[in-house]
Amino acid sequence: MTAHRYIEENCCDLGMKVIRGLSADMDDLLKQKGQQQAINFFEQLIFSCEYKLFVTPPVKAPLKKKTIYKPNFSSIAKSKEKDIVIVTNCSKEDKNLNNMIYDFRAVLPFESRVVNIREFPFSGGCLGCFGCAITGKCVYEDNFDEFLRTKIQNADAFVYAFTISNHYTEASFKCYDDRQFCNGHRTVTHGTPIAYLISGDYKYEPNLRMIVEGRSEVGGNYLCGVATDESNTSNNIKTLADSLVFALNKKLSRPANFYGIGGMKIFRDLIYIMQGMMKADHKFYKANGIYDFPQKQKKRILQMKLVGTLIAIPSVQKKMKGKMNKYIIEPYKKVVEQAKQK
Repeated sequence: MTAHRYIEENCCDLGMKVIRGLSADMDDLLKQKGQQQAINFFEQLIFSCEYKLFVTPPVKAPLKKKTIYKPNFSSIAKSKEKDIVIVTNCSKEDKNLNNMIYDFRAVLPFESRVVNIREFPFSGGCLGCFGCAITGKCVYEDNFDEFLRTKIQNADAFVYAFTISNHYTEASFKCYDDRQFCNGHRTVTHGTPIAYLISGDYKYEPNLRMIVEGRSEVGGNYLCGVATDESNTSNNIKTLADSLVFALNKKLSRPANFYGIGGMKIFRDLIYIMQGMMKADHKFYKANGIYDFPQKQKKRILQMKLVGTLIAIPSVQKKMKGKMNKYIIEPYKKVVEQAKQK
């Protein structure tokens, strides 16, 4: 979905007329239903061209001269208790982002490292060859998989820093993203806090905001926030640093939202079916209890069947009328009472 929108946004920027794409699964064309959907899509494409039914262009940020952000903070004493890694693709010419990173590190009470992926000698982008599916080892010999696991993923917290370009950022970050498929679908950094330093008009980038939120949710990372240089930059940076420290000290987590729950269910079902090929993923999912299929909750299913049978009886329905909320809330009252006693 975010890939489709990324293409749509950039095509609209180029003045092109955009029609919503076909989000087909890889084996849809092998099925009669998928073949019919492809035909319908082409007919709808012709219809859309005829009646000028195009995707509405995204709201563009107003044209204005970019304010240069200058460092505002002096560095405070650092503790070696935590290891914070800042992953960026910052160039020397990108003054705003460089200064944002400088100030963030200055107010952060923990030692931090900067990893600039512009400097990594990528042999190429992900080939989609599935060579890593069994061993977890990439077919490239540039040692990116080892670099990822020893220089980045072993940190106590991740901070991603980039400047918005063409509704995302420079190509080096996309290469970095894609090459992380050496981890397959394994949430190997689950529980690690994550934060973002973003230079650019972030508030005008709904798809990018969705990507930032969705990635943290599916990865099981606590999203501490996003600091931008749109306004009140120094305050944003200080608040983000404080939020990251708070998350680390309190070991914060939150219940997954739709992105997190939905994303993991899709991966769960995919890996279960492809376990013979994606052996590393399958082993990880088994070890971490990700195969939480509803049909295995036999006790819960039996309880629901019993409740369903009871409330289907007219006399029980009459007795329960208007009292369902009371039954639902009752267990929580006990929890509140226990909390009061503590």
